[in-house]
Amino acid sequence: MTKDRSIDYIPAAGRDAFLPGYDLLTRVLGMRPAYRALIDQAGLADGQQVLEIGCGTGNVTVTAKRSHPGAQFTGSDPDPRALDRARRKARGLSGIRFERGYAQRLPYPDGSFDRVLSSMMLHHLDEDTKAQAAAEAFRVLRPGGSLHVVDIVGHPHGPGGAIPQLLGTVGFNVDEVGSHRLRLFGQVKRYRAVRPSA
Repeated sequence: MTKDRSIDYIPAAGRDAFLPGYDLLTRVLGMRPAYRALIDQAGLADGQQVLEIGCGTGNVTVTAKRSHPGAQFTGSDPDPRALDRARRKARGLSGIRFERGYAQRLPYPDGSFDRVLSSMMLHHLDEDTKAQAAAEAFRVLRPGGSLHVVDIVGHPHGPGGAIPQLLGTVGFNVDEVGSHRLRLFGQVKRYRAVRPSA
């Protein structure tokens, strides 16, 4: 765990030393189809403001920007080293930025985004922080906007079936959208959580 001021965070792949191999690890685990499915389910469109919380090295944010160049993307993560890698991946792309932020204390005004994405982030958080992060995602979404989540199930660190309950508690209408089998880690599930319009 890395300590930053008063907040701890777990770096990509669990340790600072693993960051250089994180992207290779995601390829070995077979995460690309899960990332693509998450992006597809979000229904991204030109002009939308999209936030990825816990963006890490930017895999999802950069992939989404390349396939939806008319949308505006923000990736937020507490790890400055991961953000540096994400910025390098995004060179040459416009309408994409990476900023330091914590899922449980997002530095954005209420109703700033049409979509929020979360890929393999929730399992890094303790229970209280998960609840705070869910409330923050709800807060920064515009009414009618949606949160799209992919995370581990069937693994000791995964939130598993608790995700719908967690998101429902803060006011989202939640649906399980699909699942993917991963090498080594088992299964990930995808969820869509809509902030009601009124």
